[in-house]
Amino acid sequence: MDGTGQLLRSQTAGLEAAFDVRCLAIPRSDMTSWEDITQSVLSLIKVELDRNSERSVYLCGESFGGCLAQKVAISAPSLFKRIILINPASSFKLRPWYVWASPLMNYVPEWVFDVGAIGLLPFLASLSRISEHDRTELLETVQSVPSQTIRWRVSLLREFEIDNNKLAQLTQPTLIIASSDDRLLPSSEEGRRLANILPNSKMVTLPYSGHACLLEADINLYEILKTNNFLGDLTITIPSKT
Repeated sequence: MDGTGQLLRSQTAGLEAAFDVRCLAIPRSDMTSWEDITQSVLSLIKVELDRNSERSVYLCGESFGGCLAQKVAISAPSLFKRIILINPASSFKLRPWYVWASPLMNYVPEWVFDVGAIGLLPFLASLSRISEHDRTELLETVQSVPSQTIRWRVSLLREFEIDNNKLAQLTQPTLIIASSDDRLLPSSEEGRRLANILPNSKMVTLPYSGHACLLEADINLYEILKTNNFLGDLTITIPSKT
């Protein structure tokens, strides 16, 4: 939800064995609607495809990005060969008290957000599974988001709606990755719900992982895709040394 995309960096080297990785960055000042963000993503993808229309596109979204990925996928399903959803925050409404309590953030003083970020970390991630450097970077990233932007993006989660009938029409393979030890959101429950809706889906459970699972030292997204035969017929090329 920070919108920077920087926290994917620990996974990028592995993914580049098979993918030309593109990571969406949402400006910290951005407070546009789901519809506008969705159209922005589609425009960016089409720019990439204009350079090479033969490329296969894998759409991957984590947490807040998992909500956005669902919006993008139903808006242009033919663009994507495969979809990956990681602890999607579409589970926000499965915790009703989040829905009724989140508007109270509008009355929280500015200084509370920096202090609150520290208290949020144990819920956001399994800290014992993350290196000290990545824990520090996670905290700095969360604290870098202006309070007004946090309020807006939480309101987007509160208002998030998706047409389940349109989700059910997505026929491409979809991999749903859910953390059992997610203390922020009921990701396992949401994973099972989505797996029952998406017709060609498979769910992978990470038994010891927290919400920000991609930061954990033992989690390798590329290996998860490979193990679950989710690379399809991608050609993996290792550049020769000169």
